[in-house]
Amino acid sequence: MDFSTFEKVIHNGNSEDGVVARFYDQAIKTSQITKDGLPKFKLVCFCEIRIKDNSSEVYNQPATPDKIRRFPTEYALYKQAKKCAEEGTPLEQFAFLDAAEIAGLKVRGIYTVEHLTRLDAAHAEELGVSKERELAIKFVAQAKDNSALIKWQQKEHEYQQRIKELETKVDSLQQSKKIRSKNEKHTRNMPRCS
Repeated sequence: MDFSTFEKVIHNGNSEDGVVARFYDQAIKTSQITKDGLPKFKLVCFCEIRIKDNSSEVYNQPATPDKIRRFPTEYALYKQAKKCAEEGTPLEQFAFLDAAEIAGLKVRGIYTVEHLTRLDAAHAEELGVSKERELAIKFVAQAKDNSALIKWQQKEHEYQQRIKELETKVDSLQQSKKIRSKNEKHTRNMPRCS
């Protein structure tokens, strides 16, 4: 979702005054079982409804067509978030952000690491996400190069080569010891000349 579309959705506000709704996916255990005897799960869209100034009552059940009609803006944000997550790396998989930073980005219509990197610097500063943008840019640059992975693979290869060399030396020493041991045994049993 581009920023102008996001602003339109946000400026429409919640569908009802004094009520906050949120659509999200939740894994639900089905009655089916896998070949291994483990339960199967499926994703179900849920709707969580909270009343302003009443933190004790929360309506949280699978979303129905009635709830979708009642909260179209919130449902549109949910669908947009799902679409964006399919097009990139979800923010939850970006280890450099905590839950509060992720929630702040989602409120601003940013759902993937790639979307965060595409923001221009001025826009990121305007949204107050400059630090997060810089982290994402560095992460994506390193991921493209895979330089850290390549270095690690090279080191691992060097270690494996060194291990093979040492194993060969150990085998050689063991063979030498066996031969020496046989020779000593053979010479001990030989009659001595006087």
